[in-house]
Amino acid sequence: MIRVVIAEDQKMVLGALSALLELEGDIKVVGRAADGGEALDLVRAEKPDVLISDIEMPYLTGIDVATRLKSEGAATRVLIVTT
Repeated sequence: MIRVVIAEDQKMVLGALSALLELEGDIKVVGRAADGGEALDLVRAEKPDVLISDIEMPYLTGIDVATRLKSEGAATRVLIVTT
C-alpha cells in the first residue's frame, strides 16, 4: 500500500485529486493539507511514502516543504505539481 499526503490550497483540486487516488487499490490517502505548514506537520506525523504538493501555497510553498523534509532526512518522496 502506497501511503500519500496531498497538499493543495484549492479545495476543489484537493478533493478531486484525493478522490481519484482513493480509487486506486494500492494507494491510501492518509492526509490532506490546505497549506504548507499543515503539510509539513502531516508528513512528520503520518510518515507517508509520498507527498503530492502544490508548488504555491500559503505559509510554505511546496519547495519550502520539500527542502525542510530533505534537511530532516525524511524518507517521504515529494512530487510537486501546479494547476
